[in-house]
Amino acid sequence: MMPGIHRSADRLEAASGSPSDGQSRLNLLLAYGGWRDDTFADQLPALLAPQGIRCFRSRSAREAQDVILHQRVHIAVVDLSTPADESSAAAADDSFGARILHLLRPLRPAPPVVVVHAPQVSNRDSSRMLAAALREGAFSVLQRPVPMESMLATLRRVIERHYRGAWPQGGF
Repeated sequence: MMPGIHRSADRLEAASGSPSDGQSRLNLLLAYGGWRDDTFADQLPALLAPQGIRCFRSRSAREAQDVILHQRVHIAVVDLSTPADESSAAAADDSFGARILHLLRPLRPAPPVVVVHAPQVSNRDSSRMLAAALREGAFSVLQRPVPMESMLATLRRVIERHYRGAWPQGGF
């Protein structure tokens, strides 16, 4: 069962069908701008739930902030096109994905972040975006549309490098 998109972390947890029962040991934040349907943010929850990974989807920076404040985030996938709130989702220039990166960075321990971005117009723009994401501590940067195989391989590398091949132990 995929978690619903809600403003309250309590409602997010209830919608996920996996309460804090000790079965899920890894929390994955999926901050996604809603630029199209049937993306990694829609597919990952169903694929990863049987592995004990609880996904928290957010379609806005406001929802992502709520998750960050109320749940321990072990890994974050942040689409830079994520809007400030759901009402601004249609505004192409209203992107607050970088704000989410700023919210994640001071967490201790800071979760590894996979940044997803739109194709850039020029190599220069692409280089600037990559440099900015790396300055914010991004583990990896993927260009959308993201093939599911690439996303899964990236998440596997995160677990191998940051968690020594095992789910984080303890505390949600």
